[in-house]
Amino acid sequence: MALFPTFRLPPGLNRLTWRQLFLLCVLLTALMYFLRLRRPMTIRSVSRFRSGKGHDPSHRPTRTMWGAPMVWGDSEPAAHQRAEFAQRSFRVGLMVLAVGRYTHYLTRFLQTAEMYFLPGLPVNYYVLTDNPNRLVPAPELGEGRGLRVVPVAEMPGWERLARRRMNLWASTIDNQAQQEVDYIFCADVDQEFANLVGTEILGKLVATLHPQHYAQPAYTYPYERSPDSRACVLDEEGDYYYTSELYGGLCSEVLTLTKVCSQLILQDHALGIETRELEESYLNRYLIDKRPTCVLSPEYSWWESPVTPPVPQKRVISLGRRCASLKDQGKSSFNC
Repeated sequence: MALFPTFRLPPGLNRLTWRQLFLLCVLLTALMYFLRLRRPMTIRSVSRFRSGKGHDPSHRPTRTMWGAPMVWGDSEPAAHQRAEFAQRSFRVGLMVLAVGRYTHYLTRFLQTAEMYFLPGLPVNYYVLTDNPNRLVPAPELGEGRGLRVVPVAEMPGWERLARRRMNLWASTIDNQAQQEVDYIFCADVDQEFANLVGTEILGKLVATLHPQHYAQPAYTYPYERSPDSRACVLDEEGDYYYTSELYGGLCSEVLTLTKVCSQLILQDHALGIETRELEESYLNRYLIDKRPTCVLSPEYSWWESPVTPPVPQKRVISLGRRCASLKDQGKSSFNC
Protein backbone atom coordinates (compact mmCIF):
# COMPACT_ATOMS: atom_id res chain seq x y z
CA MET A 1 0.00 0.00 0.00
CA ALA A 2 1.33 3.45 -0.88
CA LEU A 3 2.19 5.69 2.03
CA PHE A 4 0.36 8.65 0.46
CA PRO A 5 -2.51 7.28 -1.63
CA THR A 6 -4.38 9.44 -4.09
CA PHE A 7 -7.61 11.02 -2.90
CA ARG A 8 -10.84 10.30 -4.69
CA LEU A 9 -13.02 13.35 -5.19
CA PRO A 10 -16.66 13.48 -6.19
CA PRO A 11 -17.44 12.44 -9.77
CA GLY A 12 -16.66 15.07 -12.38
CA LEU A 13 -13.50 16.33 -10.58
CA ASN A 14 -9.95 15.28 -11.36
CA ARG A 15 -8.02 13.31 -8.85
CA LEU A 16 -5.40 15.11 -6.75
CA THR A 17 -2.16 13.47 -5.73
CA TRP A 18 -0.90 13.99 -2.22
CA ARG A 19 1.79 16.34 -3.58
CA GLN A 20 -0.82 18.53 -5.27
CA LEU A 21 -2.94 18.56 -2.12
CA PHE A 22 0.07 19.52 -0.02
CA LEU A 23 0.93 22.42 -2.33
CA LEU A 24 -2.68 23.57 -2.27
CA CYS A 25 -2.67 23.64 1.53
CA VAL A 26 0.57 25.65 1.55
CA LEU A 27 -0.88 28.19 -0.86
CA LEU A 28 -4.08 28.55 1.16
CA THR A 29 -2.10 29.02 4.39
CA ALA A 30 0.09 31.68 2.77
CA LEU A 31 -2.98 33.47 1.42
CA MET A 32 -4.68 33.50 4.83
CA TYR A 33 -1.50 34.85 6.47
CA PHE A 34 -1.19 37.61 3.87
CA LEU A 35 -4.82 38.65 4.30
CA ARG A 36 -4.40 38.72 8.07
CA LEU A 37 -1.45 41.08 7.75
CA ARG A 38 -3.42 43.36 5.46
CA ARG A 39 -6.39 43.54 7.82
CA PRO A 40 -6.56 46.92 9.63
CA MET A 41 -5.62 46.67 13.28
CA THR A 42 -8.56 47.36 15.55
CA ILE A 43 -8.26 49.22 18.81
CA ARG A 44 -8.79 45.99 20.69
CA SER A 45 -6.00 44.22 18.76
CA VAL A 46 -3.47 46.84 19.88
CA SER A 47 -4.97 47.42 23.30
CA ARG A 48 -2.62 47.13 26.23
CA PHE A 49 -5.57 45.75 28.16
CA ARG A 50 -5.22 42.47 26.25
CA SER A 51 -1.44 42.30 26.53
CA GLY A 52 -1.29 43.49 30.12
CA LYS A 53 1.61 45.77 29.21
CA GLY A 54 1.93 49.42 30.13
CA HIS A 55 3.70 52.25 28.32
CA ASP A 56 7.45 52.47 28.18
CA PRO A 57 7.96 55.78 30.05
CA SER A 58 10.88 56.63 27.76
CA HIS A 59 8.71 56.22 24.66
CA ARG A 60 6.62 59.24 23.73
CA PRO A 61 3.79 58.31 21.35
CA THR A 62 2.53 61.25 19.31
CA ARG A 63 -0.75 59.67 18.16
CA THR A 64 -3.52 57.90 19.99
CA MET A 65 -4.83 54.54 18.80
CA TRP A 66 -7.62 56.36 16.92
CA GLY A 67 -5.32 58.92 15.29
CA ALA A 68 -5.77 61.97 17.53
CA PRO A 69 -2.61 63.95 18.36
CA MET A 70 -0.97 63.11 21.69
CA VAL A 71 0.70 66.38 22.58
CA TRP A 72 4.13 66.72 24.12
CA GLY A 73 5.10 70.38 24.17
CA ASP A 74 8.28 69.99 22.13
CA SER A 75 6.92 67.40 19.66
CA GLU A 76 6.06 67.71 15.98
CA PRO A 77 2.26 67.45 16.62
CA ALA A 78 2.57 70.31 19.14
CA ALA A 79 4.39 72.46 16.59
CA HIS A 80 1.74 71.58 14.00
CA GLN A 81 -1.01 72.56 16.45
CA ARG A 82 0.64 75.89 17.18
CA ALA A 83 1.08 76.60 13.47
CA GLU A 84 -2.56 75.72 12.83
CA PHE A 85 -3.80 78.29 15.36
CA ALA A 86 -1.23 81.00 14.59
CA GLN A 87 -3.44 82.67 11.98
CA ARG A 88 -6.75 82.22 13.80
CA SER A 89 -8.67 84.68 15.91
CA PHE A 90 -10.09 83.15 19.09
CA ARG A 91 -10.52 83.65 22.83
CA VAL A 92 -9.95 81.04 25.53
CA GLY A 93 -11.54 80.62 28.94
CA LEU A 94 -9.84 79.03 31.95
CA MET A 95 -12.29 78.05 34.69
CA VAL A 96 -11.56 77.08 38.30
CA LEU A 97 -13.63 76.40 41.40
CA ALA A 98 -12.08 77.93 44.54
CA VAL A 99 -14.17 77.28 47.64
CA GLY A 100 -13.37 76.70 51.29
CA ARG A 101 -9.72 75.91 51.92
CA TYR A 102 -9.04 75.74 48.16
CA THR A 103 -9.09 79.55 47.94
CA HIS A 104 -5.60 79.29 49.44
CA TYR A 105 -4.32 78.22 46.00
CA LEU A 106 -6.09 80.87 43.92
CA THR A 107 -3.43 83.59 43.92
CA ARG A 108 -0.68 81.18 42.90
CA PHE A 109 -2.86 79.68 40.17
CA LEU A 110 -3.61 83.06 38.59
CA GLN A 111 -0.06 84.36 38.91
CA THR A 112 1.47 81.37 37.16
CA ALA A 113 -1.31 81.25 34.54
CA GLU A 114 -0.44 84.84 33.62
CA MET A 115 3.15 83.77 33.11
CA TYR A 116 2.68 80.52 31.20
CA PHE A 117 -0.91 79.93 30.03
CA LEU A 118 -1.27 81.15 26.44
CA PRO A 119 0.90 84.24 27.09
CA GLY A 120 0.06 87.18 24.86
CA LEU A 121 -3.29 85.72 23.80
CA PRO A 122 -6.80 86.77 24.91
CA VAL A 123 -7.92 84.75 27.94
CA ASN A 124 -10.85 85.03 30.35
CA TYR A 125 -10.44 83.58 33.84
CA TYR A 126 -13.70 82.28 35.31
CA VAL A 127 -13.31 81.95 39.06
CA LEU A 128 -16.20 80.25 40.84
CA THR A 129 -15.75 81.04 44.52
CA ASP A 130 -17.53 81.39 47.85
CA ASN A 131 -14.98 84.02 48.90
CA PRO A 132 -14.80 86.84 46.31
CA ASN A 133 -12.76 88.90 48.78
CA ARG A 134 -9.79 86.73 47.82
CA LEU A 135 -9.78 88.69 44.55
CA VAL A 136 -9.79 92.14 46.16
CA PRO A 137 -7.83 93.98 44.98
CA ALA A 138 -8.12 92.39 41.55
CA PRO A 139 -4.92 90.75 40.29
CA GLU A 140 -2.95 92.50 37.56
CA LEU A 141 -3.62 90.89 34.20
CA GLY A 142 -2.01 91.26 30.81
CA GLU A 143 -3.54 93.04 27.85
CA GLY A 144 -6.61 91.29 26.48
CA ARG A 145 -7.04 89.14 29.57
CA GLY A 146 -10.05 89.40 31.84
CA LEU A 147 -11.36 88.09 35.17
CA ARG A 148 -14.93 86.92 35.72
CA VAL A 149 -15.91 86.19 39.33
CA VAL A 150 -18.87 83.81 39.71
CA PRO A 151 -20.19 83.65 43.31
CA VAL A 152 -21.17 80.17 44.51
CA ALA A 153 -22.37 78.77 47.81
CA GLU A 154 -19.91 77.20 50.21
CA MET A 155 -19.56 73.43 49.75
CA PRO A 156 -18.02 71.77 52.81
CA GLY A 157 -16.56 68.35 52.17
CA TRP A 158 -14.73 67.08 49.08
CA GLU A 159 -17.49 64.61 48.16
CA ARG A 160 -20.12 67.33 47.98
CA LEU A 161 -17.81 69.55 45.94
CA ALA A 162 -17.10 66.69 43.52
CA ARG A 163 -20.82 66.04 43.04
CA ARG A 164 -21.59 69.66 42.21
CA ARG A 165 -18.57 70.84 40.25
CA MET A 166 -19.64 69.45 36.84
CA ASN A 167 -23.02 71.12 37.27
CA LEU A 168 -21.37 74.44 38.12
CA TRP A 169 -19.07 74.14 35.09
CA ALA A 170 -22.08 73.53 32.83
CA SER A 171 -24.06 76.41 34.31
CA THR A 172 -21.18 78.89 33.92
CA ILE A 173 -20.49 77.85 30.31
CA ASP A 174 -24.18 77.91 29.41
CA ASN A 175 -25.01 81.25 31.03
CA GLN A 176 -21.83 83.21 30.43
CA ALA A 177 -18.69 81.69 28.97
CA GLN A 178 -20.01 80.50 25.62
CA GLN A 179 -21.06 84.07 24.81
CA GLU A 180 -17.52 85.33 25.52
CA VAL A 181 -14.98 82.67 24.55
CA ASP A 182 -14.48 80.01 21.87
CA TYR A 183 -12.56 77.44 23.92
CA ILE A 184 -12.91 76.67 27.62
CA PHE A 185 -10.70 74.64 29.97
CA CYS A 186 -11.77 73.29 33.35
CA ALA A 187 -8.91 73.11 35.85
CA ASP A 188 -8.32 72.26 39.48
CA VAL A 189 -7.30 75.39 41.34
CA ASP A 190 -4.66 73.60 43.44
CA GLN A 191 -2.24 73.63 40.51
CA GLU A 192 0.49 75.88 39.19
CA PHE A 193 1.77 76.48 35.69
CA ALA A 194 5.51 75.80 35.55
CA ASN A 195 6.31 76.03 31.85
CA LEU A 196 4.83 77.26 28.60
CA VAL A 197 1.32 76.01 27.80
CA GLY A 198 0.54 77.23 24.30
CA THR A 199 -2.01 76.77 21.55
CA GLU A 200 -0.92 73.15 21.13
CA ILE A 201 -3.55 72.34 23.77
CA LEU A 202 -6.48 73.64 21.71
CA GLY A 203 -8.88 71.24 20.06
CA LYS A 204 -12.49 70.23 19.74
CA LEU A 205 -12.40 67.96 22.82
CA VAL A 206 -9.22 67.84 24.90
CA ALA A 207 -8.27 65.43 27.70
CA THR A 208 -5.09 65.01 29.74
CA LEU A 209 -3.39 61.72 30.59
CA HIS A 210 -3.21 60.90 34.29
CA PRO A 211 0.52 60.78 35.12
CA GLN A 212 0.31 58.02 37.72
CA HIS A 213 -1.43 55.67 35.29
CA TYR A 214 0.33 56.66 32.07
CA ALA A 215 3.08 54.03 32.36
CA GLN A 216 0.88 51.35 33.94
CA PRO A 217 -0.91 48.39 32.32
CA ALA A 218 -4.50 49.15 31.43
CA TYR A 219 -6.01 46.53 33.75
CA THR A 220 -4.77 48.61 36.71
CA TYR A 221 -6.70 51.75 35.70
CA PRO A 222 -9.07 52.82 38.48
CA TYR A 223 -12.18 52.79 36.30
CA GLU A 224 -15.49 52.39 38.12
CA ARG A 225 -16.36 48.69 37.89
CA SER A 226 -19.67 48.58 39.75
CA PRO A 227 -22.37 47.58 37.24
CA ASP A 228 -24.90 49.64 39.21
CA SER A 229 -23.08 52.90 38.50
CA ARG A 230 -23.61 55.09 35.43
CA ALA A 231 -19.82 55.43 35.33
CA CYS A 232 -19.23 51.68 34.99
CA VAL A 233 -16.49 50.65 32.55
CA LEU A 234 -16.47 47.03 31.38
CA ASP A 235 -13.27 44.98 31.33
CA GLU A 236 -12.95 45.14 27.54
CA GLU A 237 -13.46 48.93 27.42
CA GLY A 238 -11.08 51.84 27.77
CA ASP A 239 -8.01 53.20 26.03
CA TYR A 240 -6.29 55.55 28.48
CA TYR A 241 -6.99 56.90 31.94
CA TYR A 242 -7.54 60.66 32.07
CA THR A 243 -7.16 63.10 34.94
CA SER A 244 -9.90 65.51 35.98
CA GLU A 245 -7.23 68.15 36.76
CA LEU A 246 -7.38 69.66 33.25
CA TYR A 247 -9.70 69.10 30.29
CA GLY A 248 -11.45 71.32 27.79
CA GLY A 249 -12.18 72.14 24.17
CA LEU A 250 -14.82 74.07 22.27
CA CYS A 251 -17.45 75.57 24.58
CA SER A 252 -20.19 73.49 22.94
CA GLU A 253 -18.25 70.24 23.49
CA VAL A 254 -17.34 70.96 27.11
CA LEU A 255 -20.89 72.07 27.83
CA THR A 256 -22.20 68.71 26.58
CA LEU A 257 -19.56 66.80 28.56
CA THR A 258 -20.28 68.59 31.82
CA LYS A 259 -24.06 68.35 31.41
CA VAL A 260 -23.96 64.62 30.71
CA CYS A 261 -21.53 63.87 33.55
CA SER A 262 -23.52 66.04 35.97
CA GLN A 263 -26.72 64.15 35.16
CA LEU A 264 -24.99 60.79 35.68
CA ILE A 265 -23.53 61.95 38.98
CA LEU A 266 -26.92 63.09 40.25
CA GLN A 267 -28.59 59.85 39.13
CA ASP A 268 -26.02 57.76 41.01
CA HIS A 269 -26.23 59.99 44.08
CA ALA A 270 -30.01 59.57 44.18
CA LEU A 271 -29.44 55.81 44.41
CA GLY A 272 -26.74 56.16 47.07
CA ILE A 273 -23.95 55.17 44.68
CA GLU A 274 -20.53 56.79 45.07
CA THR A 275 -17.87 56.00 42.49
CA ARG A 276 -14.30 55.07 43.20
CA GLU A 277 -12.77 58.27 41.80
CA LEU A 278 -15.79 60.55 42.16
CA GLU A 279 -16.23 62.91 39.17
CA GLU A 280 -13.10 61.57 37.46
CA SER A 281 -14.89 58.24 37.01
CA TYR A 282 -17.68 59.91 35.04
CA LEU A 283 -15.20 61.90 32.96
CA ASN A 284 -13.45 58.68 31.93
CA ARG A 285 -16.75 56.98 31.14
CA TYR A 286 -17.71 59.90 28.87
CA LEU A 287 -14.34 59.93 27.09
CA ILE A 288 -14.65 56.24 26.29
CA ASP A 289 -17.99 56.87 24.59
CA LYS A 290 -16.72 60.03 22.88
CA ARG A 291 -12.99 59.93 22.37
CA PRO A 292 -11.07 63.22 22.66
CA THR A 293 -9.75 64.82 19.49
CA CYS A 294 -6.60 65.95 21.30
CA VAL A 295 -4.84 64.20 24.20
CA LEU A 296 -2.35 66.09 26.34
CA SER A 297 0.65 64.21 27.71
CA PRO A 298 1.38 63.97 31.46
CA GLU A 299 3.48 67.14 31.08
CA TYR A 300 0.19 69.03 31.42
CA SER A 301 -0.79 67.39 34.70
CA TRP A 302 2.18 66.21 36.70
CA TRP A 303 3.20 65.77 40.30
CA GLU A 304 5.98 64.10 42.20
CA SER A 305 5.10 60.62 43.41
CA PRO A 306 6.75 57.20 43.61
CA VAL A 307 4.85 55.93 40.54
CA THR A 308 4.92 59.03 38.33
CA PRO A 309 7.36 58.65 35.40
CA PRO A 310 9.65 61.54 34.45
CA VAL A 311 8.53 63.93 31.71
CA PRO A 312 10.59 66.21 29.43
CA GLN A 313 8.91 69.35 30.81
CA LYS A 314 6.71 69.89 33.85
CA ARG A 315 4.18 72.29 32.37
CA VAL A 316 1.33 72.06 34.89
CA ILE A 317 1.95 70.74 38.40
CA SER A 318 -0.78 69.58 40.76
CA LEU A 319 0.13 70.91 44.18
CA GLY A 320 -2.81 69.21 45.86
CA ARG A 321 -2.14 65.74 44.50
CA ARG A 322 1.58 66.09 45.08
CA CYS A 323 0.89 66.85 48.73
CA ALA A 324 -1.55 63.95 48.98
CA SER A 325 1.10 61.55 47.69
CA LEU A 326 3.70 62.63 50.27
CA LYS A 327 4.19 61.31 53.76
CA ASP A 328 3.76 63.72 56.66
CA GLN A 329 7.47 64.44 56.98
CA GLY A 330 7.69 65.51 53.34
CA LYS A 331 4.65 67.77 53.25
CA SER A 332 6.22 70.64 55.15
CA SER A 333 8.92 71.12 52.49
CA PHE A 334 6.22 71.75 49.87
CA ASN A 335 4.06 74.02 52.08
CA CYS A 336 1.20 71.51 52.02
